[in-house]
Amino acid sequence: MSEKLWDKGYEVDKLVEEFTVGSDYIVDMKLIEYDIKASLVHAEMLRRMSYLCEDEFEEIKDALERLLALVRDGKFKISRQEEDCHTAIENFLVQQIGDVGKKIHTARSRNDQVLTALRLMYKEELGIIRELIVELQDAVKRFSENYGDIRFAGFTHTRKAMPTDFRTFGMALRDALSDDLVLLDTIYKIIDQSPLGTGAGYGVPVEIDREFTSQRLGFVKVQENPIYAQNSRGKFDFMVMYVLSQVSYDLNRFASDIILFSLPDVGYLILPKELCTGSSIMPQKFNPDPLELVRAYHHRIVAHMLEVVSMSSNLISGYHRDFQLLKEVVIDGFEITKQMLRVMKLVFERLKVNEDMCNRSVTDEVLATQRVYELVRAGVPFRDAYKKIAEKYSEGR
Repeated sequence: MSEKLWDKGYEVDKLVEEFTVGSDYIVDMKLIEYDIKASLVHAEMLRRMSYLCEDEFEEIKDALERLLALVRDGKFKISRQEEDCHTAIENFLVQQIGDVGKKIHTARSRNDQVLTALRLMYKEELGIIRELIVELQDAVKRFSENYGDIRFAGFTHTRKAMPTDFRTFGMALRDALSDDLVLLDTIYKIIDQSPLGTGAGYGVPVEIDREFTSQRLGFVKVQENPIYAQNSRGKFDFMVMYVLSQVSYDLNRFASDIILFSLPDVGYLILPKELCTGSSIMPQKFNPDPLELVRAYHHRIVAHMLEVVSMSSNLISGYHRDFQLLKEVVIDGFEITKQMLRVMKLVFERLKVNEDMCNRSVTDEVLATQRVYELVRAGVPFRDAYKKIAEKYSEGR
């Protein structure tokens, strides 16, 4: 029988239990490996502080390593009754090694457990996002090198404006992603502090070595203040979602450009058919659905970001069950952003330029501003030159 870590000998109403647990036991399968890792380091610290003897530590270590193997092999699931990965880990230890397993929760709370697991996951996921951004930048750079000299008519107000080229176009995305990397690195640096040992937000009433666990888990520093550790949960989640929203914003804008530029009536770009889907009724259709979803998913990221910041606002200091709902939102944000980056990399690797259509787009009116400056170079004041050229294009309108 699975026990809850807070069990006091009474039964919670089944409806309340189902409502409070929600999908947490499913979501926590994404966190359990990080929680096992933190539990191993926590056990090491308990041994150093003499809360565990050497034999007890070895028993816990062996059991946690067996559990980790089961998780990675897909042979372990968290039950609804257990609520979360923290309970599942302790229950497994007790089942495997008896009363020694009950000692793993010494000097910690589920509150700093989940904070630590999330912090470890966020660091790893931000690292993956960083790698994917760099890979996309490389693909964009290759595209820009292949097609960079080809000019086409750029747009303002969704009307032809002035000439540009695909080097400028491609490197605009590359530069935007470079700024996103600066933001990502800054947020990574902020969240790279260990909350383990802060308990439920007010510390633990025994001596522990937080510096040891922080270093062993790969954090740059200890998050000293226990109240701020809990208060930082929604704050740091918001920071993570904000940088993801900045990445998705840039991908959204360029997905929109590629959709327009690959429209046959515009024809600057050729989107290969293997990157398109079809219509169930119109046999001629090759639809840019992946790019449309990149465009749309940005709005889900923004919605998740707003959900995080609003859900964690107006709460007094300390832990609240509200925070439980943040996990799924941020995990989904990471998954969406990774997929968007992979899709856009594939697009830039396969995208082709129709040089003929680009050349044809640079019509006389697209060169109007250039004509103005030819007059300026000849000594005509800019405003007079502007009016002179404007007269040509005002006739008949």
